[in-house]
Amino acid sequence: MRYRGAGVEEDTPLVVLQSLRQVRPTTNPYLVMLVRALNAEPDVHVALFSYRRALFGSYDVFHVHWPEILLGGPRTLRRVARQVLLVAVLLRLTLSGTPVVRTLHNVARPEGLRWHEQRLLDWFDRRTRVVIRLNEHTPAPTGVPSVLVRHGHYRDWYAQAPREPAILGRIGYVGLIRRYKGVESLVEAFEDTSRSPVGVTLTLRIGGQPSSADLAERLRVAAERDDRISVDLHFLDDAELVEIVTQSSLVVLPYRFMHNSGGVLAALSLDRPVLVPDNDVNRSLAREVGKGWVLTYEGNLRDEHLEDALRQAKTRQGRPDLSAREWQRAAPEHVAAYRLASGHPTSAGSSRRPSASPLAEAS
Repeated sequence: MRYRGAGVEEDTPLVVLQSLRQVRPTTNPYLVMLVRALNAEPDVHVALFSYRRALFGSYDVFHVHWPEILLGGPRTLRRVARQVLLVAVLLRLTLSGTPVVRTLHNVARPEGLRWHEQRLLDWFDRRTRVVIRLNEHTPAPTGVPSVLVRHGHYRDWYAQAPREPAILGRIGYVGLIRRYKGVESLVEAFEDTSRSPVGVTLTLRIGGQPSSADLAERLRVAAERDDRISVDLHFLDDAELVEIVTQSSLVVLPYRFMHNSGGVLAALSLDRPVLVPDNDVNRSLAREVGKGWVLTYEGNLRDEHLEDALRQAKTRQGRPDLSAREWQRAAPEHVAAYRLASGHPTSAGSSRRPSASPLAEAS
């Protein structure tokens, strides 16, 4: 429904410009699944981002996920050029009154931003009319309406990938390997474990792209030092990720800071229990999905945490309950957020309606 002047039909689809540029093999599946789900909605049209479209295209709402990505990459000239274009986009949004909807994936901005980049993100914040929180523990900016839309699951995404039977005693890690994700602490804790504390020999398999050559070398040395450890140090395609996760009796994600984790939901979507740091978000998720699926530890990860989690994981039954994370539910909740930001009420002619309470909550 669009209001651009007298005579505009009320059932015209709302046009939403996503900050996603294009779909590539390395694109975050969350974004791809969101676009697919939105495209199935009858009263919204999704456009992917380009500077030409952002500057000269016709759209009602700009939906931003990680605005810092729009600041550009590491190459100086390209970064400067993109930031000049971003200023032009922000001017267009301001002068046209086009609202921004922001999904709060993280609770803080990345480190290392320059002062002018901070100001550009401040400008984004001023244009933001609605924020989407992925869990109820995400703090929302003061004075900005917030809508809770739970991070959708990955069951459909991985449905066609062949699965492996779980290997008893196998611990797995998948995902980008960065310092804050604590993979080195996982290796250290694993090296301290008994060889067979649960009746079988423990093994650890780590898969993912390290953020630095130094980190990759440390993991290779660890694998050489302990023959129970194996590493796959490259970007995992879907088949490789599914193989590592489904071979695991337990997936461990020892992030030093964890708030919204697609990795946790990927493991649960593949019916494997996860061990994660104890915090409000993970405790809520544990209650949501059922006993034995989300296990937590306090403090620094230790060998006894791994051994105890392997024992606890045996108590799980059936599959984790991910019913609150269906994309058929998340899509209309997003549409409700777009309409709230733009001031356009729900289309009376729509065959699919947002849930009754979009303020009751998609890595």
